[in-house]
Amino acid sequence: MKCFIYSSSNKPDLYIYLAEEDNFENVPKAMYDSLGNIAFSMELDLSEKARLARDDINVVKANLKEHGFHIQLPGDESLEAIMARISAEKNSKISS
Repeated sequence: MKCFIYSSSNKPDLYIYLAEEDNFENVPKAMYDSLGNIAFSMELDLSEKARLARDDINVVKANLKEHGFHIQLPGDESLEAIMARISAEKNSKISS
C-alpha cells in the first residue's frame, strides 16, 4: 500500500498521509485551510514497512483505507484538540 506524505508550513511536525497523490478532498476543510502551504515530502510503501517512527502503521493503513488520509500530529496533541482550536480561532475571527 503506497501513501503520499505532505508537510505543513504552519504546523511543524504535522504530516498528512494521503492514499492518493495530491487528493486532499477527504481532509476536513477547516484543517486543510489551517495548514498554510502544503509541500510534498515523500512517497512511502507501507507494505514494505513493519513500523513507523511516530504512528502505529496499522492505524495509518486503516485511516488511509477508511478516510483516504491520516494525520500525523506533533507531540501529544490529539486531532480533536487541533480541530477544537481551529474552530475557536475561526469563531473568534467571525465575532471580531
